[in-house]
Amino acid sequence: MNGIIELDNVTINDEDKFKEECGVFGIFSPDKDLDVASLTYYGLYALQHRGEESAGIVYSDGVNLVCEKAMGLVCDVFNEKQIKAMKGHAAIGHVRYSTTGGSELKNAQPLLSKFKLGDIAIAHNGNLVNADVIRELLEDAGHLFQTSIDSEVILNLIARGAKKGVEKAVVDAIQAIKGSYAIVMLTKEKLIGVRDQNGIRPLCIGTIGNSYVIASESCALDAVGADFLRDVKPGEIVIIDENGLTSINFAEKTKNATCSFEYIYFARPDSTIDGINVYTSRVMAGEQLFKESPVDADMVIGVPDSGMAAAIGYSKISGIPFGMGLIKNRYVGRTFISPTQEIRERAVSVKLNALKINVEGKRVILIDDSIVRGTTSKRLVEILKKAGAKEVHFRVCSPVVKYPCYFGIDTPYRKDLIGANVSVEEIRQDIGADSLGYLSIEGLLKSLGHTEFCLGCFKGRYPVSAPFENDKERLER
Repeated sequence: MNGIIELDNVTINDEDKFKEECGVFGIFSPDKDLDVASLTYYGLYALQHRGEESAGIVYSDGVNLVCEKAMGLVCDVFNEKQIKAMKGHAAIGHVRYSTTGGSELKNAQPLLSKFKLGDIAIAHNGNLVNADVIRELLEDAGHLFQTSIDSEVILNLIARGAKKGVEKAVVDAIQAIKGSYAIVMLTKEKLIGVRDQNGIRPLCIGTIGNSYVIASESCALDAVGADFLRDVKPGEIVIIDENGLTSINFAEKTKNATCSFEYIYFARPDSTIDGINVYTSRVMAGEQLFKESPVDADMVIGVPDSGMAAAIGYSKISGIPFGMGLIKNRYVGRTFISPTQEIRERAVSVKLNALKINVEGKRVILIDDSIVRGTTSKRLVEILKKAGAKEVHFRVCSPVVKYPCYFGIDTPYRKDLIGANVSVEEIRQDIGADSLGYLSIEGLLKSLGHTEFCLGCFKGRYPVSAPFENDKERLER
């Protein structure tokens, strides 16, 4: 035996997780020697966890904007020859997981359009809850749409105000939209960043000398050697050109309500969002989880990767040793071919295997970031018990997920959320755990250090009026 146990008829996949949203990156350099294309490539590479369906870059050479994008991972979409050919002083990039609009090339971003005010490109992370209404009004006024994504709605709104100049057109367009958005836009002379008035989606600014970088997460700044400057504020537009950075506050009433799942699951642990380090918040969530839901056991293990930091926190406070219990195959991406029933019957566990030598005969505490449908949680318990774990105590370092998200995360309908339909005890029975405990909303807020977050998927109350549940299909379409 090599210490790794494979489980009959079980393939661990990501169907039971909230799906990532998108990642955006932008750079503007008055220094003509800076290789903005390569930096954009590496920035997107650092944000790959936010979207694996498509990737794209638009760059400006001072005269024209040029767009290159395709379906797939950043490393598959771009090669060295392409990147070397991208000569310019500014660029924006995007990695996508579709939340509105289908997974097809026409919906890949950035979008590039030609207007009276010149070429303009946009890359957007988030969801507009009034996109359909605005699209209908614009179509009635004669505007044509080439895609099914709400980013094109923003572009057409800007086009409508083209005579006023790009800055006024952007301000007017942003004031008309409603929802969550972290946006980077590019003209031949300006890089523009926008964050919604609730700051639901993250966006930050960094510098490389006298050049500026805008990115969804600070880990992308680190990847390109940029120094963190600050987060874009809720309700702020930042405009960067050869004169430096200008700030416009487009909303009078702003309230920080960053998506709490950025810290729980989405963001990379080496990122810091709105002053809160993601890794530290996850460790503290694990500590708080033990205080609220202690259990006697021999070993604490985390589900790779987002459950690991919380498991370390749980172990630290409880005094129960932390160990490796699950091994992840890191070479399985979204493009992986689903196993056939025949292969499943040959006991191939594709994404996660138990480390039998560590868990056999032990009472194990298993820490995960969330339970959405419950299917993966059930499989994880089965894997550990198949490997000989005497007991499996499941602990979740977030509250019970009871409601969908409408702001840039692909979540199931409420009828598919196990926490919305049955009790915690019924979930425990369903997944086969010996015990089950969740972090409370109060405990989550303690781990984050303050209370200004979007908790819509836990409480059903959103910072922006959400559509009715039966509108979700229309929104996705």
